[in-house]
Amino acid sequence: MNDDLHLVVGLGNPGPGYAGNRHNVGQMVTAELAARLRATFKSHKANARVAEGRIVPGGPRFVVANPNIYMNVSGGPVNGLLKFYGLTPQKLIVVHDELDIPFDTLKLKQGGGHGGHNGLRDIIAATGSNDFIRVRVGIGRPPGRMDAADFVLKDFSSTEKQTLPNLIDEAADAVELIAGSGLTTAQLKFHTAS
Repeated sequence: MNDDLHLVVGLGNPGPGYAGNRHNVGQMVTAELAARLRATFKSHKANARVAEGRIVPGGPRFVVANPNIYMNVSGGPVNGLLKFYGLTPQKLIVVHDELDIPFDTLKLKQGGGHGGHNGLRDIIAATGSNDFIRVRVGIGRPPGRMDAADFVLKDFSSTEKQTLPNLIDEAADAVELIAGSGLTTAQLKFHTAS
């Protein structure tokens, strides 16, 4: 068992056409984490791209991963990575967009259902466990009568883009704090800040 190793998965859809979508905020956070690791993403046989390393010397080790397939079927790569690195779901941190949380807000939790999020649903089905940590990045509800599926596949608005870098930084900070000091410590910091 790799006690200090954490698998951090950013949910999103592959390809440049989706890169700026609200649905891809999880992969925006993993890109920031890879930059902090000073590591580049490399192809992995589990159908994902991974970056590995430590952000702080002597600190926790990270495998930061983006599945190469659509979010709704990301469970296979996540389960493959857990098996490859010999990790249990308790060492998995999934970073994803959350409609039910206002934009520019983070919520952290372990376990629970999928809340209608198809990426989480597929990870729970593939791993047989819901006992992983989620870094839920608030994107807010769609305006007016816009369908939620359309909303998540649109890029952030110009107003949101002004705040987005700070939100991504905070989410990456939350992942670091979870791995280094535990979920409760991270919740106390980020839940009271919002």
